[in-house]
Amino acid sequence: MFSDDPAALVRKLAELKLEHRDLDDAIARLREAPACDELQLTRMKKRKLKLKDMITWVESRLIPDLDA
Repeated sequence: MFSDDPAALVRKLAELKLEHRDLDDAIARLREAPACDELQLTRMKKRKLKLKDMITWVESRLIPDLDA
């Protein structure tokens, strides 16, 4: 899915977090709109959840494996 290069993972993580934050702002603005499109809102929420999963996955790849 993504490169194993730590620098590339850090860049991707920053991109994902930025998109997640932007999507959060867009969802908030859409909720405030008088004619809120529920289908679009649902799609945006699903995308936000997918981004959160991707962020978690990338963060876990950045944690070094430690032998017990």
